[in-house]
Formats: sequence, C-alpha cells, structure tokens
Amino acid sequence: MLGGLAQAQTGTIRLMVGFPPGGGTDAIARTLADKLKDQLGTPVIVENRAGAGGQIAAQALKAAPADGTTFFLSHDHTISILPLVVKNPGFDPAHDFVAVAGFATFVNALAVSGGTPAKSMNEYVAWVRSQGAGKGTVGVPAPASVPEFLVKLIGQKYNLDLQSAPYRGSAPMIGDMLGNQIGAGVASIPDFIENHKAGKVRIVAVLGGARQPALPDVPTFAELGLAGFEDVPYYGIFAPTGTPKAVIDRFSEAVAKVIAMPDVRDRLTAMGLTVGHMPPQQLASRERAYTQTWARIIKASGFQAQ
Repeated sequence: MLGGLAQAQTGTIRLMVGFPPGGGTDAIARTLADKLKDQLGTPVIVENRAGAGGQIAAQALKAAPADGTTFFLSHDHTISILPLVVKNPGFDPAHDFVAVAGFATFVNALAVSGGTPAKSMNEYVAWVRSQGAGKGTVGVPAPASVPEFLVKLIGQKYNLDLQSAPYRGSAPMIGDMLGNQIGAGVASIPDFIENHKAGKVRIVAVLGGARQPALPDVPTFAELGLAGFEDVPYYGIFAPTGTPKAVIDRFSEAVAKVIAMPDVRDRLTAMGLTVGHMPPQQLASRERAYTQTWARIIKASGFQAQ
C-alpha cells in the first residue's frame, strides 16, 4: 500500500505547491491534503516551494526519490507553459514527471481593484483611457505566463498600452490589488473568487467557452470578441518518474474518492473550479494537448524563450 511505502521512508507524504501560502493553489492543496490523509492512512503535508512560477518546486520534484513520498500539485503554468517560455527550466515534464491524477479544470479571469470605478470590461477600458491616455499596468502571478499573454492580447484588442507586472504568485499580486497599488490583475478564478464575493475586487471577464457556474453574471472573453481561448487550463498531481505504478494508482484512486465528497466538491466548486477526476493516462493526454495549444499561441505571438 502507498501508506506503507510512505511511512517506511519519512512517515509523511509531501504534497508540494509551487506558490506561496494564501493563494488559490495553496488553498486547493490544503483542502485535498486534509482528506487524503484519511484515505491513505498517512499524514499528508503541504510544502510550499514558492518561486519562479513553480519552477523551484518542479526542480525539487525531479530531484525527489521516486518512492511515493513526494508529489506535486500544480496547474498548467508550471507543467505546460514554463517549458515553452524558459530555455533551461531545469526539468522536462515528459521525462522527469509522471501524471498521477487530474482533479479539476478552471479558467483565468481579469479582475479590477476596488479602487477603480469599473464594474465591467468596457468600463475598465474607459477608465484606463481616462487615467493614462490608454496606458495601464496589469498584475500577473508569474512572468511569461498565460495571464501575461492574455494582458498583451487584451491590449491589442482594445488598443491599450497595457504592461504586465509579474509577481511571485497570486497572493502578493492580490495584496497589491487590495491596497489599490495596481488597478487590475489576471489570474485564476480560485485566486480571485473570495475577494470578488466580498466586493474587494471585481471579476469583469473570464476565459473559457462558457460562463462559469460560480460567476454566472460575468461574460467570457469570447462574448466580448476575444475568441480562441476555449481550451481551459487544468489542475493535476504529479510524481517523479519511476514512482511505482501501484503507488500512482493508489494515490489517484484516493484523489477520486476525496473530490467525490460533497463538502470537498462544494468547496472546490465555490472556488471556481470545474471538478472531475482524470486518471493518470487522461491527465497525461490533457497535459500534452494543452501544451500543444499554447505552443502554437506563443509561437504566433513572436515570444522568444528566455
């Protein structure tokens, strides 16, 4: 059993997260870890290895023993996007990682700070034009990320000079939004949802092919005329290559049971996730398809890997 393998090594399972405490990914990981420990019969601790858009955590996963004690909970940025925008990320998902379980998809969103008067995308555009002759700054959780490419495309569509301000994760970015140090930000719905509900930030547009159940009144970018981003990002759990198949299958089954629990499903749905289990092969396939989609978009943008 996985619990036996883990206890033989450290007595715990590490579930690494590539972003700081307080952000959406951290909250998701802690929600799952709390229930996984009961399913696996082994303590599951969330370990934040923040920095470089998850690159530090991914490198740590590559270096970890493939014995069932270390897993990595990540969204698309670290697994699919970083290898496309960084010349030497220090890891290759196709060779260094094995997919364990997908558990949700989500969409990115544009949110405005409470200090702006905007309550819609058009009002935000008008506000930027009135404040700085079409110049504005938009926060993003990491450089060379999907949010950063989206900022560029929003600027092109609305003829605005929008500049991205990269942060080390969504939590510090949202902190600056709450302090009205920055007028807008692009991140995942789980990053924004609680402050949106509290009226501290306002989500004005979302990606994806349909409006989100958690935000039925917020239009999609496709509705606003910015189409081509219907392939939504994913959340998944990964392990070092070489981790025994029995360990991977056991962990994947545990994830499936956890996200089927009504309280967990309700919590994740309220955070803006579309919850659904993807076994290892399905997550691996989803990862490849999403990576190919964004490889085309990034190439077409003219971006050169740094």
